[in-house]
Amino acid sequence: MRVVIVTESFPPDVNGVAHCALQTARHLVDRGHAPVVVAPAPAPGNKPDADVPCPVVHVPSLPLPGYPQVRVALPSRRLAATLIEHRADVVHLASPFVLGVRGMAAAARLGTPTVAVYQTDLAGYARTYMGAGEAAAWRRIRSVHGAADLTLAPSSAALRDLETHGVPRVELWPRGVDTVRFRPDRRDEALRRELAPNGELIVGYVGRLAPEKQVELLAGACGLEGVRVVVVGDGPSRPGLEQALPGAVFLGRRTGDDLARVFASFDVFAHTGPFETFCQTVQEAMASGLPVVAPAAGGPLDLVAHGRTGLLVPPRDTAAVRGAVRALAADPALRAAFGAAGRATVEGRTWAAVGDQLIGHYANVLAARRTAVAA
Repeated sequence: MRVVIVTESFPPDVNGVAHCALQTARHLVDRGHAPVVVAPAPAPGNKPDADVPCPVVHVPSLPLPGYPQVRVALPSRRLAATLIEHRADVVHLASPFVLGVRGMAAAARLGTPTVAVYQTDLAGYARTYMGAGEAAAWRRIRSVHGAADLTLAPSSAALRDLETHGVPRVELWPRGVDTVRFRPDRRDEALRRELAPNGELIVGYVGRLAPEKQVELLAGACGLEGVRVVVVGDGPSRPGLEQALPGAVFLGRRTGDDLARVFASFDVFAHTGPFETFCQTVQEAMASGLPVVAPAAGGPLDLVAHGRTGLLVPPRDTAAVRGAVRALAADPALRAAFGAAGRATVEGRTWAAVGDQLIGHYANVLAARRTAVAA
């Protein structure tokens, strides 16, 4: 199968869209298929940390104003040319918004089936950044995804949102996790002594530092005696968060085995963002054997079994986050039980397993197209 993956983000970017697109390309190559990736060009001199298994066509891009870590694709003939030259059987649109919309249009002109992967809560972002615009965001989502042969939602909550807002032909497709890289035995006592020299309980956050992630909700946990908050990631909110989270350690961006070592060296993982369509870092924390604190919203509802693998708290509630961390800090046996249950839960969620599900979705779309043409 010849697949063109049109993605709004790709390594060296560090985010869920980029990571999922890379894992998709790897799995397609492993299964004998022929993918090509089309993505916005990274910033000059910025190279991916991970090996890329297939050709990547970069289209010109500019940094998003106010958020330079995000690159926005400019109009380019390279996209349509790639679809033609690669003779694509199917076009995979990863979180289509700018480049993906152009990919959808190019595929439609060529009569090529499209599978659109919903990954970004644009409506939630509209509320966060503009204080309004949610209805307009859903009109955009409905227009883009309504043109696809199939939309894949990463979680039950995302699927319900899409169907409630009139998006047709939606099915569930979750994300995999690298349980070989992320595992409990990567715990590093030397790193722990560096991060918490007085033996504090380490509560970690991993992700982008941006307004929609609401990392400032960890302020209450910072005030708990014997607790050290450690923040991994970068983004435009970092300067403000360094002021809002007194005593927290900021490690910046970490990737690969280094990130896995950091994960495993936490005692508790806390995620604060209420707009996650999936929340890959929760799975990575669970694979690392950590109890999880997360908002009872979006993707974490599928991932965290409250009272068995972690604690779900009301979104945007600093006191609830503090209370959940306090409860886990006071009970080592509970932390161990949650961590072990979390690891057991994700052991079957490999990228190979979900990658095969994706290939099945491609095959169904192609079969439906053939049936429609024959009719």
